[in-house]
Amino acid sequence: MLIKRKIFKQLKEHLNKKEITIIIGPRQIGKTTIMELLKEHLEKEGKRTLFLSLDFEHDKIHFNSQLSLLRKIELEIGKKRGFIFIDEIQRKENAGVFLKGLYDMKLPYKFIVSGSGSMELKEKIYESLVGRKRVFELNPVSFEEFINFKTSYKYENNLKEFFNIEKYKVKELFWEYLNFGGYPRVITEEIVEEKKLVMNDIFHSYLEKDISSLLLVKKTEEFSSLIKILASRIGKLINYSELSNTLGISFQTLKEYLWYLEKTFIFKRLTPYFRNIKKEITKSPVVYFYDSGLRNYLLNLFGNIYDENQVGFLFQNLIFNILREKFKDKKIYFWRTKDGAEVDFVIDLGMELIPVEVKFKNYNFPVIEKSLKNFIKQYTPKKAFVINRNLKKKIKFQNSVIIFLTFFDLLFI
Repeated sequence: MLIKRKIFKQLKEHLNKKEITIIIGPRQIGKTTIMELLKEHLEKEGKRTLFLSLDFEHDKIHFNSQLSLLRKIELEIGKKRGFIFIDEIQRKENAGVFLKGLYDMKLPYKFIVSGSGSMELKEKIYESLVGRKRVFELNPVSFEEFINFKTSYKYENNLKEFFNIEKYKVKELFWEYLNFGGYPRVITEEIVEEKKLVMNDIFHSYLEKDISSLLLVKKTEEFSSLIKILASRIGKLINYSELSNTLGISFQTLKEYLWYLEKTFIFKRLTPYFRNIKKEITKSPVVYFYDSGLRNYLLNLFGNIYDENQVGFLFQNLIFNILREKFKDKKIYFWRTKDGAEVDFVIDLGMELIPVEVKFKNYNFPVIEKSLKNFIKQYTPKKAFVINRNLKKKIKFQNSVIIFLTFFDLLFI
């Protein structure tokens, strides 16, 4: 059984647009699979399609020039309207210029291409395609997608009720997701040892194909050490000077490595929200991983998270990824003052801020932490969220509504 991805509907809708559809995301996250499903969908509608992959030498030879590729396309599907799928586009030198040329020829073909995050680093592909493309980001399987898959889509249209009624099953699946994460191949493997082998393959393939070969990073040991250090510090302030000294690399090299890691979908950096330079932290970021399974693998904790004391920052990481999906086009920050007050997340809606506190604990009654009170006093948001394990309640503090939500209720806001 395939894992259904929510982004599939958006991708289907974009097939009717003339812009190039670009699907990006981490290595082995399911980009090829989703393109094959789109191809299948089009063929059922009687549309002409062609699938080429730059992973294969027999396809690669057709990318020596635009003319060479057009000859191949015309041979396979003719000169009428058709859909051309190109997998692993980052393997093509000057891919942006190559695609721009094809687009500007006003051909009767719609191009759907996929690539890892490294293609943006390898060249300024997006700059070449301004006004000619739409980029879709395919992330690790979300908690909601994971639950639906694990319950064979039985509760797909009634998921909220499932969460409310099947609390034991939800708890079991929550721990599984927190331990193993959202890489499709990891999810579909049943045996823990096999899951570990798959994750090992994913990580070393990333180091070898994205970092060493494509990005030409020579010091892969230092690079690997950096990822492991960051995995141990999710949700904590990152000190660049300290990291640089620990790894024995220059500040400039560190900045480059962090940039690579972010652009290849390993982690996301959050910057602090501030208006008062004297009292609030303004520079040090925090990081959250796209995938908890990869993070656990890096720390030799893959499948070994059982103790609730280990879960605090991992739970925070899960909530961050849910918020990132829910507030896709909005900027997410964190907030800390120099005297220690902190709010885990601040969502900037433009005209409004929403502070979000994350607590992996059960509440008997609502408690507003001092840090959240401080933020509310300073910024007077209309509402604030406190994400926790059991309590659903709304209370007022000053002029703000504090909404206590369980983490799965966050999926439905």
